Amino acid sequence: MSVEVKNLSWEVNSKKILDDISLSISSGEIITILGPNGAGKSSFLKLISGDLKCTEGQVYFDQSNLDDISIQDRSFIRSVMSQSQDVVYDFSTREIIEMGWLDRGISSYSDDFKVAIDQISEECSVKNLLEQSFNTLSGGEKRRVHFARTLVQLWRPSGSDDPRYMFLDEPTANLDILHEQKMMKLIQKKRDEGLGILLILHDLNLAAKYSDQVALFNEGRLVDKGVPKTVLTEDTLSSVYGLKMNVEKNPFRINYY
Repeated sequence: MSVEVKNLSWEVNSKKILDDISLSISSGEIITILGPNGAGKSSFLKLISGDLKCTEGQVYFDQSNLDDISIQDRSFIRSVMSQSQDVVYDFSTREIIEMGWLDRGISSYSDDFKVAIDQISEECSVKNLLEQSFNTLSGGEKRRVHFARTLVQLWRPSGSDDPRYMFLDEPTANLDILHEQKMMKLIQKKRDEGLGILLILHDLNLAAKYSDQVALFNEGRLVDKGVPKTVLTEDTLSSVYGLKMNVEKNPFRINYY
């Protein structure tokens, strides 16, 4: 099962932001989009999640055209964590996390769901924050809470094997080293449970360590896609980022100057 993106392009005021992008996100896989600011990474995520409509091309979720999937049905098969984490009203952390469940159009809570809230809150290191006002949290704490909400949206009772996808835009932003590593390991765990996961990251080494594949964007085009060691070469990275790059082979590490 997979999300298939075919020849996707997007224009704004006659300016092409994304140009003829094709790639797939398979169940049980982490693919990370990399590239400089303005490369079209966040726009691509919004297009494949259905928040924006592409100018050309198609997006398929398990062979169903995204345009033919209702907004409520989309919420059952994919969850999205955007860069924005501001909340206007004074919600508690628990209420923010529970919004992942409400995104699916379900307002009644089962006993299993309450257990899931506790479990996911523990996994995301936010259980001690549940009764606090969300707006009083630090930037890193807010990021972890939004990640928990994203996981709650895709929660299923044990034994369910329907395909699900998670799209995360800079999930590790504002996190300290400990929580950054915890989050990436939890993302890997969700991949191992069968989720198809699309990440946007700026940290090249983090992407190389935790991704099954990377897709390198530049100026709205897909430069290359494949396993990190194949795509993240010195020549390619130097050309895309405009910096001198040094790639160490064993262990694999990228340094820049």
